[in-house]
Amino acid sequence: MIIETNSERETYELGVRMGRDAAAGQVYTLIGDLGVGKTVFTKGLAAGLGIGEPVSSPTFTIVQIYEEGRLPFYHFDVYRIGDVEEMEEIGYEDYIYGGGVSLIEWADLIEEILPEHYTQIRIEKAPEKGFDYRRIDICEY
Repeated sequence: MIIETNSERETYELGVRMGRDAAAGQVYTLIGDLGVGKTVFTKGLAAGLGIGEPVSSPTFTIVQIYEEGRLPFYHFDVYRIGDVEEMEEIGYEDYIYGGGVSLIEWADLIEEILPEHYTQIRIEKAPEKGFDYRRIDICEY
């Protein structure tokens, strides 16, 4: 499915809708260049899960855990991962195969350890369509 948004608010609202529909054990992978709106989307997803606390990218901690929503939310940022062993060291399987919702930014860097089933979200800019335009490709695996 391809969705086009034309503002940060639309990207955020897409995240909200997906968060409301998310089920326990759902894994989302989020792929896109720096500055495409991954954090905006993630904040929306968290809001859709009922998380009211501020959400930020866990670039230096690898995983940020939010437990106040209707389901636990595990937000990974693997941009700085050297190899998949680092994921094993933090016990990623406990999160990904647990009863919460996981979102993994830069998931293309750890494809070999992704679960069999997940939802990939790829966000891309198209400057010729405007500064705030985003093409969001959602694919189930």
